[in-house]
Amino acid sequence: MKSKVFFADMRTSFSKNMSKKIRRLMGKCGAASIIKENDMVALKMHFGELGNTAFVRPIFIRDIVENVCQFGGRPFLTDTNTLYRGQRGEAVSHLKIALAHGFNFTTVAAPVIIADGLRGKDTVVVKVDGEILSEVSIASAIMQSDALIGVAHFKGHELPGFGGALKNIGMGCASRPGKLKQHSNISPHVNEKKCVACEKCIQMCPAHAICVKNKKSIIAAEKCIGCAECITICPNAAIEINWNVTSEVFQKKMIEHALGVIKAKKAKSMFLNFLTQISPACDCYGHADRPIVPDIGILASTDPVAVDQAAVDLVNAEQGQMDSALKTNFEKCEDKFRGLYPEVDWEIQLDYAQKLDLGSRNYELIKT
Repeated sequence: MKSKVFFADMRTSFSKNMSKKIRRLMGKCGAASIIKENDMVALKMHFGELGNTAFVRPIFIRDIVENVCQFGGRPFLTDTNTLYRGQRGEAVSHLKIALAHGFNFTTVAAPVIIADGLRGKDTVVVKVDGEILSEVSIASAIMQSDALIGVAHFKGHELPGFGGALKNIGMGCASRPGKLKQHSNISPHVNEKKCVACEKCIQMCPAHAICVKNKKSIIAAEKCIGCAECITICPNAAIEINWNVTSEVFQKKMIEHALGVIKAKKAKSMFLNFLTQISPACDCYGHADRPIVPDIGILASTDPVAVDQAAVDLVNAEQGQMDSALKTNFEKCEDKFRGLYPEVDWEIQLDYAQKLDLGSRNYELIKT
């Protein structure tokens, strides 16, 4: 049976603006049955790195928030802290960026909560029994919410080929240990040139896996539990991630984390993909390059696999922009994501998600 994916293009008129289109999409998706009175509803999104401008506009998020409130829900905007050291590596700085980008209560009419807490330690372990991982680490606020609305800015990404609904929840809802598992098969390492033996990593490590030898920190791989707290606590960025997983393994781990998020909320979730400012890379970058195709519209579905498949198909159906990051495949119906990342097979994430019963690649596109 085909999954239903609802689509609203970017055309507007006096009688139908984008606000009305977003509300109509949510209604078609069955928001009334997903959101119940007093449900705490997590709007999982990306606030954008400082300097990035491609993230979903706050004014669109307010439309989603107000619609949730109409059904009696209590919405909050949320994302998780990053694995890498940066401007969103802990909740204080993360919240400051969210506010700087317009995600404040006055603008969006909902609070912002960083789902894995102050330093990325608030996590829930979920059993998944995947091909690679038997359990995954998910941010606690995501797991504690009653319903989930994934709000993804659809774009290219160098690891899975593209980032949409599945990446938004698979990587985006993972706590820091979950992110480390997805990106690396071994423990972090110490860059001796940067290490000054301040011992802050030793004080933070819950597994007692770090010691100082010859005035440099050393991580005992056999003791490391992969919590990644040492990475963010080091004041000199001396503890680095071993980015050693292949795209195929990364995609499967990402989908196993998505399974951990969705398995308890399958009847309480919906997913919106914004096909606007379709940039070639993640919103984690401090810039947003020229879109690879023109703006297309917004997709909504209760099936994250179908909504991503529909997004890929709509992007690939467009004429590519010649002065963008596309290297090849500019013509209509050519694979734009292979044009960006020719070595990445983006179908792996969709095939594996379908295998794990997260949804179907077979869909019906319904224009609203």
